[in-house]
Amino acid sequence: MKKMEKTLKALANRRRLLILKSLKQNREASVAEIASEISLSFKATSKHLGILSGADIIEREQRGLQMFYRLSRDQESAVKHIISLL
Repeated sequence: MKKMEKTLKALANRRRLLILKSLKQNREASVAEIASEISLSFKATSKHLGILSGADIIEREQRGLQMFYRLSRDQESAVKHIISLL
């Protein structure tokens, strides 16, 4: 139940839904690319990405000095369904 609550809280934010929509369309993006696309500061975008990553909704990979994000391959069916609606 705690995991589901954490997941639902992570999804219950307009900015985080925009991030997921962006990652759905682009497959993968850096923090700067996502921040630019959703018109949000780098710092605020990083915070939202951290919440989504902590809920196992997205995955991250560091390459050099940049962090890249993509949708997690191991999402729960409810999360997959919500992302399909975006």
